[in-house]
Amino acid sequence: MTNISVLDPSASPLDYYGFELRRHREAAGLTQKEFGDVVNYTGSLVGQIETARKLPTDVFSERADAALGTGGLLSRLVALVLRSQLPAWFQQVAELEVRAVEICSFQTHMVHGLLQTGAYARAVLGTMDRSELDDRTAVRLARQRIFEKSEPPVFWLVLGEAALCQEIGGPETMRGQLAHLLAFEGNPRINIQILPFSAGTHAGLQGSYDLYRFASDPDIVYTEGYGMGHPTANPDTVKDCSLRYDHLQAAALSLRDSAGLIRHVMEERYGDQRDSDRHPVA
Repeated sequence: MTNISVLDPSASPLDYYGFELRRHREAAGLTQKEFGDVVNYTGSLVGQIETARKLPTDVFSERADAALGTGGLLSRLVALVLRSQLPAWFQQVAELEVRAVEICSFQTHMVHGLLQTGAYARAVLGTMDRSELDDRTAVRLARQRIFEKSEPPVFWLVLGEAALCQEIGGPETMRGQLAHLLAFEGNPRINIQILPFSAGTHAGLQGSYDLYRFASDPDIVYTEGYGMGHPTANPDTVKDCSLRYDHLQAAALSLRDSAGLIRHVMEERYGDQRDSDRHPVA
């Protein structure tokens, strides 16, 4: 007889998801294999998700909802599941992202996680640790759902020019990442300004940080170190970082000129640079 794990749905969002998936599947009178055939996944994968040993994906959840007639239950749950898989020290920050009405970010050398492509995120997360890389990449990308809300936050990013030149994941990944940034051109809720090398000394020399603003709560500043985050609502810190952000935006290129620089770097640095004999150019 097959040993069926008994899940405690209150143990975690992942356990709750698995419990609900099994409950609805069994109510439909389907075995794991039969259900897997319907949604085009293996019965083994269905079993792993039901026993909280594998993370569900958006696509799986959408297919499962359609097959089981759950009214979008699993698709709603999967966002909570993925957020719960973030490192414990970062989960509070993910909650800030969800609640904020405006996010102002300054990044010195790397594209912010909310605007990363899958390939870029995978390259970043795979540095020093390639374990469960697919799942960790999916978890990071799931944070970007905040832009799909009926009232998404306004996002401002001042990005150091170094981030355009730091080759993360190789030329193809960088070209895709920069093209992704250009895709937001003209979107009034996602605004990207490049702080050029020519800016010289600037207000952000102490490092990257994020500033979260809310409808009725105090602003919060977030900075990050190795494996730890530091959110604070200290009024003096918030005031100082807000002033610094104003100066960073003033020193950065305009939205239009920023897009022009991104496009230039994408084409000149990460384009298909080959000579007439089809040999790579040194």
